[in-house]
Amino acid sequence: MQTLIPRSLIDDIAFAEGPRWHDGRLYYSDMHSGKVFAADLEGRWEVICAVPNAPSGLGWLPDGRMLVVSMTDRRLLRLEADGGLSEVADLSPWASYHCNDMVVDKAGRAYVGNFGWDLHGGGKPQPAELVLVTPDGEVRVAAGDLEFPNGCVITPDGATLIVGETMGKRLTAFDIEADGSLSGRREWASTPGILPDGICLDAEGAIWVASPVSQGCFRILEGGEITHKVEVETEAFACMLGGPERKHLFVCTAGSSEPAACAKNRDGRIEVVEVEVPGAGLP
Repeated sequence: MQTLIPRSLIDDIAFAEGPRWHDGRLYYSDMHSGKVFAADLEGRWEVICAVPNAPSGLGWLPDGRMLVVSMTDRRLLRLEADGGLSEVADLSPWASYHCNDMVVDKAGRAYVGNFGWDLHGGGKPQPAELVLVTPDGEVRVAAGDLEFPNGCVITPDGATLIVGETMGKRLTAFDIEADGSLSGRREWASTPGILPDGICLDAEGAIWVASPVSQGCFRILEGGEITHKVEVETEAFACMLGGPERKHLFVCTAGSSEPAACAKNRDGRIEVVEVEVPGAGLP
């Protein structure tokens, strides 16, 4: 296994999540500051919008409008041309607990995960759902009985969705049907010792996995072989391949995900390292 060491690009973040490379910039949610940002490769950033109930997953519709998950009120929001946010769907009837990461396909269909239980309040672990939202706001459960469905990727051919089951310590694959439904559930890789949080796909079909208990981000092949580790000082919670050639791996790190600690310590960072194999697929 090859070990890579990143450099800090942006610091003084409460808790960065949902990194996405879009139109030449890195977009990310500062979950516990309630804002979505965009930054360039020099670390210059701007606020894109405020999301008071904790932003997480990000994505874009075919017409270019941004979607953002509002976590604690379990809503999917859309950023309009005037800078305001409108509701696409209320996910609370379908999502068991706080919503989190998301992937949006080329048709604008959003797949949104959720905690399933009160992670920070001492709740008992419960299975959760991956919820599908169409661009016109139709909502249905795409897959159930998942152990904390988190980061998702879609392969370049649009045929397969892979989700990280954080508490299940595995990556799970599904076939994507014409209407966006998911079928053919199967284990893509078991990840003992690694909790798959945010993930991204590369052009060789490997998945980079950020793990909040392992001080690193890991490149994993189907079946579970690990080829690379990006070693970080604190913990890795999300990752994204971007940059001009999609060879910059951005890693969101922090000392904790506990809301009060994040807001107080502001030790979150976005770190970056260049890798050999470029990104592919979605997000």
